[in-house]
Amino acid sequence: MVPVTGPSRRRSPKPRPRVRLDNDQRRAQLLTLGMDAFAERTYDEVSIDDLARAAGVSKGLLYHYFPTKRDLYLAALREIARDLLDKTLRQPAELPPLDRVRVGIDAFFDHVGVHARAFLALMRGGIGSDPEVAAVIEETRLAYLDRMLFELSGTPFAAVVRGNPLWRSALRGWIGFVESATIDWLSHGADVDRRQLRDLLVDNLIATLRMVGSPLTHGW
Repeated sequence: MVPVTGPSRRRSPKPRPRVRLDNDQRRAQLLTLGMDAFAERTYDEVSIDDLARAAGVSKGLLYHYFPTKRDLYLAALREIARDLLDKTLRQPAELPPLDRVRVGIDAFFDHVGVHARAFLALMRGGIGSDPEVAAVIEETRLAYLDRMLFELSGTPFAAVVRGNPLWRSALRGWIGFVESATIDWLSHGADVDRRQLRDLLVDNLIATLRMVGSPLTHGW
């Protein structure tokens, strides 16, 4: 896996012949180009001129849909986050909680393994401490937290789990561990065995929940 950070040597994309698209199609085309560009290169390296040329449109038309490069970047980041959540939060409801966690981690690894650059672009951000960028990343983390509370608590424990701040802190910490471990895994060419990494994450979750006295871990 090639790291996404650092300068890259590239040629400007060749202009495409102009094709008339309706507004939604054009916006989707530009958004896809932006997602690809920001996943491959740093924010500062992405050129609006290059994107307009690749789309076969004028720079003015691109700015009609995305008034600034930052607007395009935020839209691309939100789409990357939406795709990540959509592809990784669906597990069979009939499985026991721990098996759903394993299946969920496997689905997560499947997705980020194919879309490594996009995932790293999302998690690392690209324009410093921009509050809207931070909000997209935080919303993604909270979506995983909500899913974990649902998966691990189940109906009998829902009120207890959601009313206990220590649970929230423990699961937020575990999600951070998953995120950091995954970034390390992808950044080093996935040199750690994927199954071993998944099992490490599951074992860490079990240990974390036992430390907060979770009744859900009895028999695990």
